[in-house]
Amino acid sequence: MSRLCELTMHEARARIEQGGCDPRELLRDVLDQIERLNPLLHAYIAVDRRRLEAALDARLRQGPRGRLFGIPVTVKDNLCVQDEETACGSRILAGFRPPYHATAIDRLLQEGAVIIPRANMDEFAFGSSTETSYFGPTKNPWDPARVPGGSSGGSATAVAADLALGALGTDTGGSIRQPASFCGVVGLKPTYGRVSRYGLIAFASSLDQIGPITKDVTDCALLLSVIAGHDPKDSTSAPVDVPDYVGRLSAPIRGFRIGVPNLPKEGLDEQVGRAIEEATQVFQRLGCSTVPVDLPHIGSSIATYYVVAVAEASSNLARYDGVQYGYRATEPGYPRGFVWRSQTCGGGRRECREPGGERPPTHTLSLLDMYERTRDEGFGAEAKRRIILGTYVLSRGYYDAYYLQGMKVRTLIKRDFDEAFQRCDAVVLPTSPTPAFRLGEKLDDPLQMYLSDIYTISANLAGVPAISIPCGSSREGLPIGMQLVAAPFGEEALLRAAFAYEQATEWHHQTPAIKGSDPVGQSHGS
Repeated sequence: MSRLCELTMHEARARIEQGGCDPRELLRDVLDQIERLNPLLHAYIAVDRRRLEAALDARLRQGPRGRLFGIPVTVKDNLCVQDEETACGSRILAGFRPPYHATAIDRLLQEGAVIIPRANMDEFAFGSSTETSYFGPTKNPWDPARVPGGSSGGSATAVAADLALGALGTDTGGSIRQPASFCGVVGLKPTYGRVSRYGLIAFASSLDQIGPITKDVTDCALLLSVIAGHDPKDSTSAPVDVPDYVGRLSAPIRGFRIGVPNLPKEGLDEQVGRAIEEATQVFQRLGCSTVPVDLPHIGSSIATYYVVAVAEASSNLARYDGVQYGYRATEPGYPRGFVWRSQTCGGGRRECREPGGERPPTHTLSLLDMYERTRDEGFGAEAKRRIILGTYVLSRGYYDAYYLQGMKVRTLIKRDFDEAFQRCDAVVLPTSPTPAFRLGEKLDDPLQMYLSDIYTISANLAGVPAISIPCGSSREGLPIGMQLVAAPFGEEALLRAAFAYEQATEWHHQTPAIKGSDPVGQSHGS
């Protein structure tokens, strides 16, 4: 008999409504699974069992009995949960407790969900492996010697290992879809503006989107239907009606046109390429037609993204200076090997550094010193790299050559998709060029790390919706994900196509062996 934590969201919802499942027992089973597996997988930064059980008791007394009543859902560490520490995987936000909920969190609570906060993530969502978190890396439940993808790796691992029934992640360049692919679950990046970004700690404001990570497509449709919709608190939120995603899932897709682009093959694992070809054949058997489409600028998406995204990140992260909230440096902490002398400058006195000796013990921390030390100690290496790159491309003399040029290429990428969707209903792509790679394999090679998002970034640049669903398995038994991309606000068609494929295959039934094993004493590498 399966455990309660192994249920999908819609299965648990049905049991609760029929009186066959007590929400307290469901939460207890999920928390037991967290206690058993989280020490190995590190999907969560921290979990307060007593607080969660008390919150559920209060919820059961007060209601509401909504679409997610009693369902444990985890959320990424960059979504504001009132009075819960929200650090974005970074030291610089240590101790920050938002005084309000993000809109997506509010909507989950209004439907009765039990929020399990603080799913681990790459620092400020800067990464594709969840290795840059200040709190340590998350591991892949299919093979804990491998990465879960990123930056929403904690959310994807939690869902794949039954540490939550569903999750919210965020996607700026593939950060929902790539970890969903690596962990063998479903992940959807909605159209830009479909889901409110209010209460999301920003990485790149013109690219970020909140979306669901779930065990199957039905749960994905359910979770999206809860969080989608216009929000007056977010000026970029689109005033567009939300369809009945769940009710339309079973609508036939015969006659659906699948666009097959001619993609750059460099770096594409042959196992992934073969899985995508076989998935395309499944659509043909379902009555869909395949049509060639041209995406000529997709090869420029990485370069474009790492101009536009880092520029916006540099601007957004300028606010973290140790003054109002988060981490603050209190000691100068200057390196050894410097002598100090006092000099008068502008009517005031300051300390100056010169090679050759030690700092004087009487040195005090000035305001500028505090800014510098706070940001130096508070940000990790990848965050610093992106801040520096972003500041550079926005600086005088380089703005036109880099940022402005990047925005022009972004327009061309969007135009490519607009033209493709005149010929097809959805474009099929690999989610990632490879299955999950080993921990540490790409950490010291930023370019190789960035290239793991080559097939996902273009959807963010174009602002269109995209979903990743399991479509195969590598020789090592690792999941392979297929990505479907649709026209703006085409989530309904996207979910229908994904659901039809899911029902015609068995990939979504495969689960990592670690869920039923005893992790204590096992050696999984690092």
